Amino acid sequence: MRVHIINPNANQEITEKIRSAAQSVAHDGTRIIARNVAHGPETIECAVDEVLASAGVLDLILQGEQDHVDAHVIACFGDPALDAARELSSVPVIGIAGAAFQIASLVCHRFAVVTTRKRTVHFAKNLLVRYGYEHQCSGIYASDLAVADCESNPEASFLQIRKDALKALSEGAEAIVLGCAGMADWEDRLTRELQVPVIDGVKAAVTLAESLGQLKIGVAKTGQYGLPFPKRFIGRYEHFSA
Repeated sequence: MRVHIINPNANQEITEKIRSAAQSVAHDGTRIIARNVAHGPETIECAVDEVLASAGVLDLILQGEQDHVDAHVIACFGDPALDAARELSSVPVIGIAGAAFQIASLVCHRFAVVTTRKRTVHFAKNLLVRYGYEHQCSGIYASDLAVADCESNPEASFLQIRKDALKALSEGAEAIVLGCAGMADWEDRLTRELQVPVIDGVKAAVTLAESLGQLKIGVAKTGQYGLPFPKRFIGRYEHFSA
């Protein structure tokens, strides 16, 4: 099986971290193909970042389709361009936020999301509502770390995330969902230190992609996720023309 993991930001270091996390849980027969967008923000922390990153995500969806991958994973906790990616794709497209919520719902009654910028809290709230898990989320805890801090000052950033997770647990959470793909390599350490389930969306999404492959379940193409209507695109998006 070939799982195509798309990092919607243009940060190669984060892409390598995502690749490593994905490979750590992938089956022996699964090939992980990890790529980041060629044009866009180095990190995604607001609506402008997400919109500008989305076109790059769709470029990589088309590339993965040409490579005949078996599933795509969008490795940003905002699940940017997810619906559009599913329209373009012939195979399942999984967002890491949706995957993390689904896995968390199987192992606890109430989970908390621990994330970075406070400005992204509303994105997480909207995703919880979209996926139907708001009733299981005990809270969203934002440290106001920059995503880049997780790379430039990882130990201090880890300790801040751990502090927020401990607060969430003291206020009723039974499991922790990590709200940033840049935290993918912290899951194991946090699980050991907190002694509760800690869910990283990258690993969760790879596992779900493999399960869909084993079940031979593809993406529905007869309704909302049907192919885009054929039309001409102008300028930099001309390659989307059909």
